[in-house]
Amino acid sequence: MAGFERYEKDIERLAKQGGKLVLAMQRMYTPESVAKSDLPEEDFKSLPDFHSTYQQWYSEAFALVKQLIPEREEDFRGYYIPKGVRKEILFSNYTISDALRGTTIRHYGDIIAGPASAVQPMYQQFNIIAGLLNRFRSTLYDIKTLVHADILDDEIQAAEELNKKGFQRGAGAIAGVVLEGHLTAVCERHNVSLRKKEPAISDLNDALKSADVIETATWRFIQHLGDLRNKCDHKKQTDPTKAEVDELIEGVRKITKTVL
Repeated sequence: MAGFERYEKDIERLAKQGGKLVLAMQRMYTPESVAKSDLPEEDFKSLPDFHSTYQQWYSEAFALVKQLIPEREEDFRGYYIPKGVRKEILFSNYTISDALRGTTIRHYGDIIAGPASAVQPMYQQFNIIAGLLNRFRSTLYDIKTLVHADILDDEIQAAEELNKKGFQRGAGAIAGVVLEGHLTAVCERHNVSLRKKEPAISDLNDALKSADVIETATWRFIQHLGDLRNKCDHKKQTDPTKAEVDELIEGVRKITKTVL
């Protein structure tokens, strides 16, 4: 997942820089809108120079759009350069490249379109990148969830095979590891804070209940599974039976499918 997370960091950086470029354009071309803005003055300090910064930002942002959302490639490029031959330059087809050249169109002395007209195209490019961040995070979550589920299924199947062959303690130990790993992932997904550095199943279970991620009935069920796991992990007078390990494995499978 490291590659995906690098993409996410790149998108975060470009979205943040894109927002700053929008503010830089507003300050440069429409200072009256900045004066009326509710944004704090700090947001307008240390803004990049639009003319020297935009091209690099565009190149990186366009590469991401082309790779991750190719269906928006034409729209993104269209805000920078005209999509086709223009009979005349108007406010409606004015692009960011026009602003970089300082193009100003007048009609009988009145400005029809000028650099200020490019603020809206820049804002739309920023919106595409910001929207890409939300979409990418959602996709990354889906991928992580699918990979996680596949790994758990493989480990549960391994536990079933061990139990069939008479290795009850080993099968129960694997099922317990799956349960512990899944509950840890659920805690991370819901930003549930944990007191212990290496929490056990009971600690994870209690934390999820306290955070209202699971209900009391589910908490009791997980508690029961934890007791079965402990019977497999710790040497006691009686060994876990095949039926008990079957119950543990099926219970763990249920939790991995229902507690998300």
